[in-house]
Amino acid sequence: MAYRDLRDFVAYLEDRGDLKRITAPVSWDLEITEICDRTVKSGGPALLFENVQGYDIPVLINIFGTERRMAWALGTERLDELPERVEGLLGLMQGPPQGFREKLRTLWQLKDLASYQPRVVGSAPCQEVVLEGDEVDLLRFPILKCWPMDAGRYITLPLVMTKDPHTGVRNLGMYRVQVYDSRTAAMHWQTQKVGASHYRQGAEEGAQRIDVAVCLGGDPATIWTGSAPLPPDVPELMVAGFIRGEGVELVKARTVDLEVPAHAEIIIEGYVVPGDERLEGPFGDHTGYYSMADTYPTFHVTCITHRRDPIYPTIIVGRPPMEDYYMGKVTERVFLPVVRMVLPEVVDMNMPAEGVFHNLVIVSINKEYPGQARKVVYGLWGLGLMSLAKAIIVVDGSVDVHDLSEVTWRVTNNLDAAQDIFFASGPVDDLDHASPTAKFGSKVGVDATIKGPMDGRDRQWPPDIVMTPEVKALVDGKWAEYGL
Repeated sequence: MAYRDLRDFVAYLEDRGDLKRITAPVSWDLEITEICDRTVKSGGPALLFENVQGYDIPVLINIFGTERRMAWALGTERLDELPERVEGLLGLMQGPPQGFREKLRTLWQLKDLASYQPRVVGSAPCQEVVLEGDEVDLLRFPILKCWPMDAGRYITLPLVMTKDPHTGVRNLGMYRVQVYDSRTAAMHWQTQKVGASHYRQGAEEGAQRIDVAVCLGGDPATIWTGSAPLPPDVPELMVAGFIRGEGVELVKARTVDLEVPAHAEIIIEGYVVPGDERLEGPFGDHTGYYSMADTYPTFHVTCITHRRDPIYPTIIVGRPPMEDYYMGKVTERVFLPVVRMVLPEVVDMNMPAEGVFHNLVIVSINKEYPGQARKVVYGLWGLGLMSLAKAIIVVDGSVDVHDLSEVTWRVTNNLDAAQDIFFASGPVDDLDHASPTAKFGSKVGVDATIKGPMDGRDRQWPPDIVMTPEVKALVDGKWAEYGL
């Protein structure tokens, strides 16, 4: 199912009893965060706050906050349907061309995918109201202050659009935006993100300004795609079209050289100037800790367009699990077939909520030769933003990586610390507060697979304790007799 816009998805959720309209007066200052935090952690519904004090614009939050809603957002009943579709596409890629990036580039050029291309239209709902000059005011929207020590109000569910200064290819990323005042904000482009790369390239080439559009709302597949860590040469809007089954409609922005989602709720147009940076943060982040203040580019707003009756979509992050965990879980599932293109021995992987995406990756493999677990760990560290993974644990293919009890049991039993734990140094997430140097630190790999003679282990490896199938069947058949 392809939703035309956010309103279609809201109606879908409401029809299924998975959206709650709240008419009681609430504050944008911390109160909505506390309500939503309790709701997310209890598996509650999406929330539409219709009476935000000081505003006549409703706030929509927690639309992705369960696995079921996340699947619905992407037009499926179960998330496993998406990797199955990706595997089908990758099956078209057997043989030449060679190379991971070349395969991905060719994938998006296949004739069968032409219908997923975005298309530009002449007019759009997102431009029903146009605010320029003195009318520009970010504070006309109910932007939240999420946590007590936050430096201010933050836009937390934006699709931030820029263009590669060399190729003109657009990038769509999800980066938080701290609002300073009615016309300026901070663009939180972390070092390894594509938006930061465009900013650095523009600075190196002497660009006077770099156009930026901050898009709020649109269809849920496009919103999710902005959070996906795609390779730079795989267009996010093409992926969104693939998920939706039809291309995303775009419209030319009013004051910047960008095309923006036509069915968004709100578009904030503006620019950054290389070298014009200000202090951003602290911000209560998805790690469960505050990310502390640092300098980031200043975003200057030139124009705001929106629907006549806009909805303000947002999200809160903090100690997991939060709504962003479910968004990240889709990324994990969708990218599993892509990981297998490079590392075919991989059976499954899990990036648990407690690992906040980049702190812990658990991988199961079909092991055939000595050192294979290490090969997989180093291979993952070489895959795009997987390079930021702080700890990677490898277990055997029979282990359910999503059962953390089983993983803990296997790791603690199978581990000889001196031989099976290994370290490397490299880039770490900007938000990592444990490394002694910002953005660079150590990582750990753990080989928790079964060891044998090929691994240089001469001791006999004991078998698992498992009951025989005959006794299991006997007890199954007599269970009612036991009165248990």
